Amino acid sequence: MAKRDYYEVLGVPKEANDEEIKKAFRRLARQYHPDVNKDDPKAEEKFKEINEAYEVLSDQQKRAAYDRFGHAGTDPNFGGAGAGGFGGFEGFGDIFDMFFGGSGRRRNTGPERGADLRYDLRIDFEAAAFGQETTIRVPRIELCPTCHGNRAKPGTPIKTCPNCHGAGQVQMVQNTAFGRFSTVRTCDRCQGEGKTIETPCPECAGRGRLRRVREIKITIPAGVDTGHRLRVSGEGEAGERGGPAGDLYVYLSVKPHPLFQRTGDDLILERAISYAQATLGGTVEVPTLESPAELRIPEGTQPGTLFKLRGKGIPHLRGSGRGDLLVRVKIEVPTKMTPAQREAVRQLAEAFGEQVSPPEKGFINKVKEAFGK
Repeated sequence: MAKRDYYEVLGVPKEANDEEIKKAFRRLARQYHPDVNKDDPKAEEKFKEINEAYEVLSDQQKRAAYDRFGHAGTDPNFGGAGAGGFGGFEGFGDIFDMFFGGSGRRRNTGPERGADLRYDLRIDFEAAAFGQETTIRVPRIELCPTCHGNRAKPGTPIKTCPNCHGAGQVQMVQNTAFGRFSTVRTCDRCQGEGKTIETPCPECAGRGRLRRVREIKITIPAGVDTGHRLRVSGEGEAGERGGPAGDLYVYLSVKPHPLFQRTGDDLILERAISYAQATLGGTVEVPTLESPAELRIPEGTQPGTLFKLRGKGIPHLRGSGRGDLLVRVKIEVPTKMTPAQREAVRQLAEAFGEQVSPPEKGFINKVKEAFGK
């Protein structure tokens, strides 16, 4: 039975970041753990499948190999018959090098996919919340625009290598102390290409590829956060010998906001209110990511009370709707008051039966008391 796609097993998209993969694994592991599903004979098999998928996708190297080659890329013997290229007999290739001056392993002369690239992008808080289109400048290796990768000057011939007759490799037979050996090695004349050029392309000096800085337009979806990864297909480095280009991965980091703190798709805001507003109630204005909104403060509100403004948070990355804005109020105590304000507060304290400091006597009153007047 063919293995299922690892992303499908965990229920995450291919561009999922490490945190999303970890959350999906934990949720599924709890759901299908054999100890929780003792009556389900398939639970253990499902649990093993989930573990196998997470083991690959949580490891950057294994994940890169899986993204490029599928399940074959996770096989420890992938790329050769064992670690040493000959049935796992490590060092056998080195023996060939010692006696024959070259490796017995065949060099890949077919199309080769270009390397993937990583680009780190720092974006504003609002751009992460609502998304935006932006242009980035990416240094990368591209096909030469003059020769289009064939390495020859336009109009000049590309001939079959006379040494290997287009095979890219030559066979050599040698007599050694161990007997007669036949070996295959990369053609020295064409370096395994099977073709030779008489006049190299002047723009790329016969390399077929050039390093350029390319402007690439990307779309940042609404609701992303630090650690989110965007995949731009085919915008990595150019392939070799007609192979496809690699992919570009854009890793996002979000600048902090001066007012809001983010937790998931919710926002937290601290708003100061006066003692009178907390005691008697009222309506205050609070900022949001868009236009200001009104918040009703009920009578007798206590410091630290949390109010919720629904739908004023971050848009959900997948699906419709938004998170909420959570407003935590704190009581602002005045540091300077007029005599009238001070007296009003004193009378309020007395009405509640509270003990407060007596009012300070002015200079004239102190002089009168000193002379008994």
